[in-house]
Amino acid sequence: MTNGSTTESSNSTAGTLPTAPLGTDGPRVGVQGLGCMGMSEFYGATDETQARDTLQAALDAGVTMFDTADVYGSGANEEFIGPFVRANRDQVLLATKFGIVRKADDPHYRGVRGDREYIRGAVEGSLRRLGVDVIDLYYAHRRDLTVPIEETVGAMAELVAEGKVRHLGLSEVTGAELRAAHAVHPIAALQSEWSLFSRDVERSAVGAAKELGVAFVPYSPLGRGFLTGAFADASKDLESGDFRQYQPRFTGENAKANAALLEPVHKIAASHGATAAQVALAWVQQRAEVHGLSVVPIPGTRKRSRLLENVGAVGLTLSQDELAQLEPIAEQVTGDRYPDMSSTSAAREG
Repeated sequence: MTNGSTTESSNSTAGTLPTAPLGTDGPRVGVQGLGCMGMSEFYGATDETQARDTLQAALDAGVTMFDTADVYGSGANEEFIGPFVRANRDQVLLATKFGIVRKADDPHYRGVRGDREYIRGAVEGSLRRLGVDVIDLYYAHRRDLTVPIEETVGAMAELVAEGKVRHLGLSEVTGAELRAAHAVHPIAALQSEWSLFSRDVERSAVGAAKELGVAFVPYSPLGRGFLTGAFADASKDLESGDFRQYQPRFTGENAKANAALLEPVHKIAASHGATAAQVALAWVQQRAEVHGLSVVPIPGTRKRSRLLENVGAVGLTLSQDELAQLEPIAEQVTGDRYPDMSSTSAAREG
């Protein structure tokens, strides 16, 4: 599948995925990355041996960008992927994030910090847990509304100057916020939710990213598994402790209504001999052509079989008629992405 003029065939010996640039002057990565969050938390019990096998399978398939954050498992995810990153340092682009604050005595608490003091402490913690000297791509996980974004990015830029970070990223910011940040220091990538079910970013962020030469990194491109048909109602189908049980669009009447929206996804998948997951990912990958920018989704999985299924979507091209069939889905989705949407870009754009 061709993802616009920014995509080229990969010369990597690790796999055959085409590549795309992160930012105007940034590194090239495989056009699909791997989200590692679920290997440590949020989606129920995990098998570390199986997860390590999936990391290696991803690299073998041509995936080069591996995404984590200090909040995943309260640092456990960074510690988990650290040995894999160090063993393959020349082939892996390591992305991690700071900014979401948790409390040990309140598992549901989520705060946000983007002040200089916090950032400097956060990067040292991530470097220590990962066991590396430099982070390739360092994201502000959420916008701290109490701190001007110029100050947050200015503090992040200091880390680049000191050699602790190579490239900067932001997550869940508006187009205006991205422009303000980019004026302080080049932003290589913007990571926000983007899928058949979630298209808030198209209001302003996508256009700004194209204008500035910023790569877009869609997280949850499979709607946290809902778009694959893996579950129909999180409260009934998923094990206790799975955080999707607390996301409004995946339970009760919302889940029932949203599941009905998947009919064209399954129909198109059948016509290609593909899976629903591959159709959903192909739609995201083709946003590169539709909008004219680098798009590198990071579907998360703990299983080798799912990883190979996801990578297979890169070779699937949807016709204009098929894209038209999928176009109305997002507007019909019921329920918010999170119980509290206040820290998302959608909340700040109305």
